[in-house]
Amino acid sequence: MAKDERTKEARRRPRSRPAPFGINGESVPAGSVATIDLAISRLSTHTQMALPVRVVHGARPGPALFVSAAVHGDEIIGVEIIRRLLCKVSPRRLSGTLICVPVVNVFGFIMHQRYLPDRRDLNRSFPGSARGSLASQLAHVFASEIVERAQYGIDLHSAAAHRSNLPQIRITPDDPGMTELATAFGAPAVIHAPVREGSLRQFAMTKGVRVLLYESGEALRFDEIAIRIGVKGVLRVMAHLGMLSRARLSRLPAQPVHSELTKWVRAPEGGIFRAIKGNGERVEKGDVLGYLSDPFGDHDVPVTADMSGIVIGRTNLPIVNLGDALMHIAYARRLDTASERIDEIAEDVRGDPLFDEDELI
Repeated sequence: MAKDERTKEARRRPRSRPAPFGINGESVPAGSVATIDLAISRLSTHTQMALPVRVVHGARPGPALFVSAAVHGDEIIGVEIIRRLLCKVSPRRLSGTLICVPVVNVFGFIMHQRYLPDRRDLNRSFPGSARGSLASQLAHVFASEIVERAQYGIDLHSAAAHRSNLPQIRITPDDPGMTELATAFGAPAVIHAPVREGSLRQFAMTKGVRVLLYESGEALRFDEIAIRIGVKGVLRVMAHLGMLSRARLSRLPAQPVHSELTKWVRAPEGGIFRAIKGNGERVEKGDVLGYLSDPFGDHDVPVTADMSGIVIGRTNLPIVNLGDALMHIAYARRLDTASERIDEIAEDVRGDPLFDEDELI
């Protein structure tokens, strides 16, 4: 049989459809979408609280990827990223399974707060326990029903209250596979940071699940550029994993800045801080980042960088006390081009036609 005839014959053969995706005792057929509510607990009013999950199970075989947001209840940028992501993905064109959890910490989200009612940090409570605290039980549900069903994950975060972060990906050091995924995401910066005890990333590592952590913007605030970079980043990772076609995703305009060392510059005394450097800007050791003054303006204290690098985070609150974190600086291997590359990535996403149309990918 000639080569062109074999090709036609292969095209005529029916494609194998993946088995239904099972979660929480329910079955999601291939090529379909389902919303699953994972029961967590009841409030004191007897109201049932649940963890909402949207499963997009592709018509073709492929990996399972979870995308989660609001592990800290006040980090709402990730919620909007997932909302826009779901508008872009069609199960008929998807290879594999996309598991979206837009609001993990439902308790904190309702109260506009970072933590749970028991004041525990959910991202220090993994793997959790079915008989532990409220945070521990929620972590257990997420770990067993979401993380353990996936091969990859993207966890979306924001800076703490009154701080803002340059869009950045954080990954485990010394893992070439993670570096490859992080570069595919296309955030302005990639930070190689060790995992923390009890974090979602640490638990995922023990299960062989590779998780990217996306940090951007500020708690309880939207940031359009951070949202756009997040949406496009998730789609890029999905294309890299073979879950989506690469056809409609433009090439990354510049390589992200990679850093293995970051450091916070702290206030040498209390006062009112006037910053003159912002996220994404290049700074040299000794550069003035801003000034501290008393309310009368009798004297100014310059705050200087104690190492060269790129500003990846900063305080948005001018009123500071001794020792407060003011600017977060990441050492950059190629400092000479770092800020230009960051600007190129941000400019690319501003004018991307992907965000001006409703066509599914």
